[in-house]
Amino acid sequence: MLALEQAALAEGLGEVPVGAVVVSDGIVIGRGHNRMIADQDPTAHAEIVALRQAAQVLKNYRVVPATLYVTLEPCAMCAGAMVHARLQTLVFGASEPRAGAVCSQQRFFESTYLNHQVVARGGILAAASSARLKAFFKAKRQGPPGT
Repeated sequence: MLALEQAALAEGLGEVPVGAVVVSDGIVIGRGHNRMIADQDPTAHAEIVALRQAAQVLKNYRVVPATLYVTLEPCAMCAGAMVHARLQTLVFGASEPRAGAVCSQQRFFESTYLNHQVVARGGILAAASSARLKAFFKAKRQGPPGT
């Protein structure tokens, strides 16, 4: 639910509504939502923003032990960041059929060359996550009211 709240914040900024939280020992140590447009930063995906905050809280780039909850299946960039952060577990909502790097287009975490394995589980609150994304893109296609 906290990741869905972060997705709503992204949507309020006109960003694709993706939200993420990092939890360690039952405590939220990182929160993030898409901020690419707001920050003019192509790396400001919800997962990256949340991992950066968690690393600052822990004062260590290795975010262990922790679980990252995100509303959408991560892309390759975000999956790579999770490996570098030594994230323990990823829990995501909706699948990303175009660029999902966990199970839809790639199975990045199953790569044998990686020096760390992230355990991933998908489909948690998938319907709510997917509905928010579909409504966002439908509104974008229709344009502003009165046009």
